[in-house]
Amino acid sequence: MNRSHTDILISGGGIAGLTAAAAFGAAGFSVICVDPTPPITESSNPQADLRTTAFLQPARQTLIDAGLWDSLAPYAAPLQTMRIVDAGGELPEARLIKDFNASDISDLPFGWNLPNWLLRREILAKIETLANVNFRAGVGTQDVVTRETSAIVRLTDGSSISTKLLIAADGRSSNVRAALNIPVKTIRYGQKALVFSVSHAPSHENVSTEVHRSGGPFTLVPLPDHDGKHFSAVVWMEKAAKIDSLATLSIEVFEEKITLRSAGILGPLTLESQRSSWPIISQIAATMYGQRTALMAEAAHVVPPIGAQGLNMSLGDLRVLLDLATSDPTALGTPKMLEKYNRLRHREAQIRVTGVDLLNRASMVGAQGLRDLRAGALNTFYSVAPIRKTLMKAGLGMR
Repeated sequence: MNRSHTDILISGGGIAGLTAAAAFGAAGFSVICVDPTPPITESSNPQADLRTTAFLQPARQTLIDAGLWDSLAPYAAPLQTMRIVDAGGELPEARLIKDFNASDISDLPFGWNLPNWLLRREILAKIETLANVNFRAGVGTQDVVTRETSAIVRLTDGSSISTKLLIAADGRSSNVRAALNIPVKTIRYGQKALVFSVSHAPSHENVSTEVHRSGGPFTLVPLPDHDGKHFSAVVWMEKAAKIDSLATLSIEVFEEKITLRSAGILGPLTLESQRSSWPIISQIAATMYGQRTALMAEAAHVVPPIGAQGLNMSLGDLRVLLDLATSDPTALGTPKMLEKYNRLRHREAQIRVTGVDLLNRASMVGAQGLRDLRAGALNTFYSVAPIRKTLMKAGLGMR
């Protein structure tokens, strides 16, 4: 059997895996990235990923270093303000609104929001310019055998690759993680997230808004204006049965439901896309490394979509891996490198998974008394400036 060789093999061609391929390629490493599902790069495709990703401040430098930011910036909607709305009273109306403005802690916005399908398109375009990066769509990881000097990966097309470092970026049901027998702890909430895009008459003014009532947050994230209309991406988290019901409503009835659930913050909402949903879980791997292997992104940790933590945690993994690899390329994939990676990232991931789990549970409460307690806590945290600024910095991953 012919066996090819590479510095780094990335199993998983989602946004995290593709970004890692571009970043390591830009740093001069030879990279092969594989994914069993060919990426969809047009929003009109019925199977397109309609979610959006908010890149927080620390992630921007990673994108710059990977040579990606210049092509992404024209499509990015800045997130200047994070607005928390409590609509947990007797009626689904805003009874408390608190704005967390990035200007309190930085000259930059909190982050920038981009559609996932567009991210795939632009990152793939960059990868195609890198002679040392090979992306193989429609090919997945079949088997993994690790040795002291390399990992041997057999792919679903029958080929075999020897790599100094195997990066598992193959999602919450990671084949690589399973092959290495790394345990994982999973929390299920009985929730799903429904995602779609809307237009609205007033401008969002670069404000990302979370509306809390019960069942989970209803989040409106700014998108760039298009054809003279103002757009936002929506993530509505609720009990799974309710999400399943919402997904099948007629457009007219659905628009009434989403306008009501948004507490009318942006006026009547008009559906501008398909609706798609996925189950909400929290998950953390027992460790983020094995022999010649690093786990990153959802192979290592999964959080509910609150506070834009998910992909930004993934890019935090990438930053550490890249720093370790470039500081000593001769140690690529060695126990010394991977143990340090785990030490720097695993505890941080555990803390964030726990923190987002608590936020999600608070957003789910239905009893009126508990909703009142949640509103009181929000008011207290916001009113004390040092606490407010500390929370904002923590959300960005700033020390």
